[in-house]
Amino acid sequence: MPDKQEIFQKVQEILCEALSVDEDEVTPEARLTADLGAESIDFLDIVFRLEKAFDIKIPRGELFPDTLLQDERFVKDGKITPEGMEELRRRMPFADLSPLEDNPDVKNLQDVFTVDMICKFIEQKVAVEN
Repeated sequence: MPDKQEIFQKVQEILCEALSVDEDEVTPEARLTADLGAESIDFLDIVFRLEKAFDIKIPRGELFPDTLLQDERFVKDGKITPEGMEELRRRMPFADLSPLEDNPDVKNLQDVFTVDMICKFIEQKVAVEN
């Protein structure tokens, strides 16, 4: 099983290739969209590359819970509802949701998607599957 540093290095390599960014840009704090320029199509590519590199399966919505945004219980008037926040906490225990706690605007969800979040997800996923 890879250690934290090995996971970070592999994630860094994947993001550099998928997003055409330099290695020094892919820091743990880097946000996929705002800092690294990821677009929605890139998220599919990233998931595919992670599955291949770590020999794991990532069901749709497990890493990036896009389906949650379509549910009226979880999003209302462009804001994530309290029920939506609970669902995010349940689905994404590996994510730092603090950017949403002060301002639950849906557009702030992209600030949660960081390199560190992906690394923590992979750590948990690899531990479970091995």
